[in-house]
Amino acid sequence: MSSDPRTDDSTRRFKAVLEGARALIRERNLDTLLQRVLSEAARVVDAERGSLFLVDPITGELWTKVAQGIGSDREIRLPAGTGIVGHVARTGAIVNLVDAYDDPRFSRSIDHKTGYRTRALLAVPMMDMQGHVVGVLQTLNKTDGVFTAEDADVLTALGGQAAAAIENARLYEEITNLFEGFVKASVVAIEQRDPTTGGHSERVASLTLGLCDAVQAIGGGQWKGSTFSHEQRREIRYAALLHDFGKVGVREDVLVKAHKLYPMQFELIKARFDFARKSVEADSLRRQVDLLLNGADAAAVTNEQLQMAVRQAELDRFFDVVQVCNRPTLLAGGSFEALQELLGVCFRGPDGQPKPLLTRTEVATLSIPRGTLSADERREIESHVTHTFRFLSMIPWTRDLARVPVIARDHHEKLDGTGYPRGIKPEDIALESRMMAVADIYDALTANDRPYKRAVPHEQAIGILEREVKGGQLDGDVFEAFVSYGVAERVLGPPVIQDGKRLSGMHILPIKL
Repeated sequence: MSSDPRTDDSTRRFKAVLEGARALIRERNLDTLLQRVLSEAARVVDAERGSLFLVDPITGELWTKVAQGIGSDREIRLPAGTGIVGHVARTGAIVNLVDAYDDPRFSRSIDHKTGYRTRALLAVPMMDMQGHVVGVLQTLNKTDGVFTAEDADVLTALGGQAAAAIENARLYEEITNLFEGFVKASVVAIEQRDPTTGGHSERVASLTLGLCDAVQAIGGGQWKGSTFSHEQRREIRYAALLHDFGKVGVREDVLVKAHKLYPMQFELIKARFDFARKSVEADSLRRQVDLLLNGADAAAVTNEQLQMAVRQAELDRFFDVVQVCNRPTLLAGGSFEALQELLGVCFRGPDGQPKPLLTRTEVATLSIPRGTLSADERREIESHVTHTFRFLSMIPWTRDLARVPVIARDHHEKLDGTGYPRGIKPEDIALESRMMAVADIYDALTANDRPYKRAVPHEQAIGILEREVKGGQLDGDVFEAFVSYGVAERVLGPPVIQDGKRLSGMHILPIKL
């Protein structure tokens, strides 16, 4: 017994609807999804053209950016209840016309503009699981006649699946916007803690994405064949934008420490030197009075005055040493010896007892050989990575963003195991973190002057990165991609010439995800 061809055709068409529906559910980009729905709709009912209108849940208007044959991707909006699609959206009824020109609800204006002649028209509601109309699917001119009741059933079935897919895409878009808003707010919070690093997170993110392009374009080294999907690039971008978020857990005075001594410590030392000068002057004046009372000649008094000037000049010299050593620069030769000499220098305190000009703790702080941070303070700064990881791990990231905490945590790890916070082996450091390490160091070196450092010219920054590569700390292939592809120039724009130095560009050019 042979099967009914009509039944076979119906089965084939509904299978096609199911296959199309599976493809639609996987699509997350709403614009792409709407185009695919429209293509599937025209295909399953053999239509020449089609359009898809969505209902704006706020205004009730119908809007579309996908209407075949109009020749524009601009958004079109119709008042609620307008035309055939408005009727379908309002009532949930199917409209199947043999000739659209016979229906007064049909507007011929688009046909007149495009030179197209609409005849057969089929419009069906797109219903969600709650039975609400979320949009209208409309197909025009069946290729072999008029649309049938079966076409209406098939298109309605596809419309229901499309409604579910559109809802998923909208939810995904809302989640994406939520994450975007959270990330932007977090970056603002980071930069408010340390305004001098404004823009650093955004630049590191852009430079790291630029490195993604470089690694893909060059395709060499150990990362040959590496590619980054849209989702992976978004994951990398979020990790880079949030790589310093843990700084919210670092004391502000440590975070923005511009000199080796905190301002209150320096003011205390300055007051101590001022008191010492006054003490030297007061003691000398008493001795001068005693000399005069005892009948000493003018030469003796003058000699005492000269001795006072020598002692005060010595104090001034010592204070100059304090000021020089307090700056965030490498100590000049002899500075350590001068500080040690200061340990033995005392002055007469308010109680008449000798007091040291500098304590051992102050001398140790001023003897920091590089930068402004003590070992304990540096460990506190480095702890920001651990804070970042702990904070980011508390966020319920979607599956395609699950590695954000790990990528952000490991951007300070070094291939020779000297990095932090874990000092891990090179095989445990992901490519994304290796790329971010290069981007982070480059921007930290070339960013605008900060209270504790001067901006480094582009060539000098590249030289410093190269030394770290040769020292086995940074990934050589990533560095080579950074330089040969011109990532800094592509991302930050042409270098800026300032005071005769070639600095990195400070404006960020658009980077596509």
